[in-house]
Order: sequence, then C-alpha cells, then structure tokens
Amino acid sequence: KMSEVSEVMTNADIKPKSMHRAKIWSDDVENLYRFQQAGYRDEVEYKQVKQVDEVECWPETGFVKKLQRRDNTFYYYNRQRECEDKDVHKVKVYVY
Repeated sequence: KMSEVSEVMTNADIKPKSMHRAKIWSDDVENLYRFQQAGYRDEVEYKQVKQVDEVECWPETGFVKKLQRRDNTFYYYNRQRECEDKDVHKVKVYVY
C-alpha cells in the first residue's frame, strides 16, 4: 500500500493527473478524508509540505492518527471511522 506513495514521493513536486470523487467508503477514502480535513490533498502533499517520512497511524485500523496543519496546529483523529456516508462524496481521490 505504501509503495505507491513512496514511488510518487521520489518525484519532488508531483501533481496529480486527475481527480474524482469517492462514491463508497473504504479505508483509503477514510484517510483521504482526514488529510483533506487538515487542509492537504492527500498523503503525498502532506509529506511534501511537512517534510516527514511517516504519518502517524493507528496500529489497529491503519487510519491516520494525527496530522499537523499548515498553521502548525494538530488534528487528532479517532481510531474508528470518522468519514460518515453523507461525507463520502466530498472526498477527492487523486490519481498520479
């Protein structure tokens, strides 16, 4: 799962080729929801902006645990799903 992101990361300033909206909830959509709530496109952009190698995740679920916003405040997330069905269509899924 991470290898895709790592490959993309080798390219310093990578931009997505296309974007579509999520239709059904999944683990990936959940994490994208969390990145987008904190003001980032996705994990790739977060790692570029914050210059970090790893994003802190919950070991049980693999969901993102905490993110630092651009203004350096932190967002903390629950280990359970936070993206409700009514919000799934708001999540943008980027393709590289």
